[in-house]
Amino acid sequence: MLYLSSYMLGDYGDRLLSMAGGHGARMAVLTNALDAIPLEAQLNHARTKFDPLTYFLQSGFDPSLLDLRRYFGRRQDLADILKQYRVIWALGGNSFLLRRAMRDSGFDAILYDMLENDVVYAGWSAGVCVAGDRMDAVAVMDEPNATAPGYVTSDPINTGLGLLPYTIIPHYESDHPETSAASKSVRWAKDHGVEYVALRDGEVILENQGRIEILPKLHL
Repeated sequence: MLYLSSYMLGDYGDRLLSMAGGHGARMAVLTNALDAIPLEAQLNHARTKFDPLTYFLQSGFDPSLLDLRRYFGRRQDLADILKQYRVIWALGGNSFLLRRAMRDSGFDAILYDMLENDVVYAGWSAGVCVAGDRMDAVAVMDEPNATAPGYVTSDPINTGLGLLPYTIIPHYESDHPETSAASKSVRWAKDHGVEYVALRDGEVILENQGRIEILPKLHL
């Protein structure tokens, strides 16, 4: 099952809660798209502006932060940890850092087994970008060679997780700092014949039991 939001939970958070089994569903929140930001700056942002744990807790989930860097080269340990969660949510930030962390921890291989066991892969922004089949159009929005402490390489990864057969571009025509970059990414995809879906903030791609829906923005 997939729940891919352009920004935050989008306008269908109740659908995600239902897919995950209801109130109190355990959620692993992947932070690796933010790895280029110093930890103290992240903690200060959580204290003074936005705390993802508080946000998801208030939305009905039981969230825990998970740093995939702790599991680089330890795929089985990661698989054992992830068994306790119903939702895996990937935060926004740099899509290529997140994708590299998924590869180096073995998360991308583990995920397919999890999806077959009714776990929901979800995310916003970078967490959505990595879900598609390719990421070259995303390179217009993000720095593909970004690196951070704990990473051995800075090689760009052009393939996504392949959960959907197209590129996903978030923040399109939205009140978001990245909306101009999203428009450039859409133009690049069109010019290069890349199949894509552009999401406006509030919109969600939902996949459940093989049925894929692109849900429109509800709130102005």
